[in-house]
Amino acid sequence: MSILIVAGTRPEAIKLAPVLWNLRREEYVFVWSGQHYDYEMSRIFFEQLGLPEPDVDLDVRSGTHAEQTAKIMMGLEKAIEKYKPAVVVAEGDTNTVVAAALTAVKKFVPFAHVEAGLRSWDRTMPEEINRIVADAVAELHFAPTELAAINLMHEGVPIRKIHITGNTVVDVVYRYLEEAKKWGRRLMDELRLEPQTYILVTIHRQENTDNAERLWNITKAIAELAKKYPVVFPIHPRTANKMKEQGLLQNLSAPNIHLLKPLGYFQFLGLLADALVVLTDSGGVQEEACTLRIPTITLRYNTERPETVLVGINKVVGVEWQRVVEETLSAVEKRDELVKRASALSNPLGDGKAGERIAAILKRAVEEGIKVPSSDTREKPAITYAVTEAPQPTDEVVAMYDERGLATVDKARARLYLVRR
Repeated sequence: MSILIVAGTRPEAIKLAPVLWNLRREEYVFVWSGQHYDYEMSRIFFEQLGLPEPDVDLDVRSGTHAEQTAKIMMGLEKAIEKYKPAVVVAEGDTNTVVAAALTAVKKFVPFAHVEAGLRSWDRTMPEEINRIVADAVAELHFAPTELAAINLMHEGVPIRKIHITGNTVVDVVYRYLEEAKKWGRRLMDELRLEPQTYILVTIHRQENTDNAERLWNITKAIAELAKKYPVVFPIHPRTANKMKEQGLLQNLSAPNIHLLKPLGYFQFLGLLADALVVLTDSGGVQEEACTLRIPTITLRYNTERPETVLVGINKVVGVEWQRVVEETLSAVEKRDELVKRASALSNPLGDGKAGERIAAILKRAVEEGIKVPSSDTREKPAITYAVTEAPQPTDEVVAMYDERGLATVDKARARLYLVRR
């Protein structure tokens, strides 16, 4: 068992599934941190996605960022000592990921980051710090897109460590879409809804749930939109608790608002596939909606998934309720045009084979004896950075630019190189 794969939240379970599908069970150890410990929010995804029971369950549960990260690190350290993996793998931007990255490198085990290179450029987001730290210590960076790879390149990650694989969520959506639609239609029947007649909502980000003004704006926008269209809102436990504390749940008591408990993945994906438009602060939902060509209103002020905006299916609007309502109604009005335009373009997030690529690269890295590198600078005590048209075999290429001076990760287009000698 040479690959240790770590997950602990619903999105990680979903997005690591395609990697696990492409590895033999004897090739990996599966560690579950328990960062999401509610069965409805995590364990049900094991069943639906055909994931194995974890070899190790750290059961860390909730706590402050420091408490949670520390507990995961202590548990992972023991798992690494027991299983002695050749590489540790984690996906995304949670406390589980940053704990896996730090623990692995401190134990001199290479760390591989799935979904590397995403950046919101907002360091008030805990997720952004986790991404930056994980990428800083990783030996293998599985970037979902070219833009993500360019972000890594400009942070000094050598080109040889970056692999553009596509996003694994595309693999999951393509594989289970038809089954998910059946689950979604059954739920729509229970709610007495028709396809493309309702607005779907998901809210869970700390910057929204822990900010009373933002949360009020969001509930106000939902209440206003519900005057025109049915709203389906599977409510995250954290969001529900914060709304209760602030007395906001009563604002969502209209008969046209369907507040649901957390859904299984197939139910949610099925609802998303038939939604008129989706309002969300979730990165994963932005990706799924982009893959399904569902118009998206992102209730944030930035996104680490700019490809979804550039393809024209997503709009980042903030949370001021008037603008949320205006942009949502505009998306509904222009829905056919938005869908047609996005459908004419290839999916910017990948072709559904990311898990296959990642598994192959991991196995090859293990076979080739991947290690955390040390250095010998006795002869060259200082690193020299230089732009050259002809990198030498001993040069570490950290950035490439085309004839226009634009960053590129395509070696065929590269004309200038930033190398570390």
